[in-house]
Amino acid sequence: MSGRVAGKAALITGAAGGLGQAMARMLAREGARVALTDMNFEGVEALAAEINADRPGTAFAFAHDVTDEGQWASVIAQGLEAMGGLSILINNAGIGGELTWVEQDTLENWRRVQAVNVESIMLGCKHAMPHLRASGAGSIVNISSVAGLAAAPGMGAYNATKAAVWMYTKTIALEAAKAGWNVRCNSVHPVFIRTPILDPFVAMAGGDETLAHEKLARGIPLKRIGEPDDVAYCVLYLASDESKFVTGAEFKIDGGMLAQ
Repeated sequence: MSGRVAGKAALITGAAGGLGQAMARMLAREGARVALTDMNFEGVEALAAEINADRPGTAFAFAHDVTDEGQWASVIAQGLEAMGGLSILINNAGIGGELTWVEQDTLENWRRVQAVNVESIMLGCKHAMPHLRASGAGSIVNISSVAGLAAAPGMGAYNATKAAVWMYTKTIALEAAKAGWNVRCNSVHPVFIRTPILDPFVAMAGGDETLAHEKLARGIPLKRIGEPDDVAYCVLYLASDESKFVTGAEFKIDGGMLAQ
């Protein structure tokens, strides 16, 4: 199949690297126009140039602090003008925060992770919803984590925020359905994926990336960590009309980890 999101317009946060970059490339390849946002403007600018080299006029880059409500309003307005509409919102931006147990955790760390991982989702949904409704067939994909479904010591702030994303997604899905808006909202829950978010685990392994990834893979039935495209393919499905009867659901991209 090709052209699975042809004619659609997507805004992707945290698009400068990792999962966001993989999603952007895949949606563009399948026919969507993409607005790429990140605090790392040089990163999204370079990615937009790469995409446009093959598909001119497809990608647009914007500097964006997802914790700033004013910037959300501005970026969405600019994205609408550049793309001619908005039918897909992918709330991907997120941080891991500090790996620390409760007695050593700080309110500063807690609030920072909450702002980036949860408050940004609310702001994105709030400001994008009128335009998603106007598109006639909108889709919101919120990137959570298996850490929002199963806890682990030392990850209190991260666990709490990703669980909040999971439940908030269901609320948005039900609100949109009850109101009769044709806007779906689903969450995606990856396990360990080969992106910079694994850097703290690499550091704990003395900087040995191979060793760190091998340790992380031991608890996964498929015995490997995931690749960014493993998540991007799920996002593509949820962004497309193939999933038109799917809302309020969570999709685990975890190599079977939570089936144990």
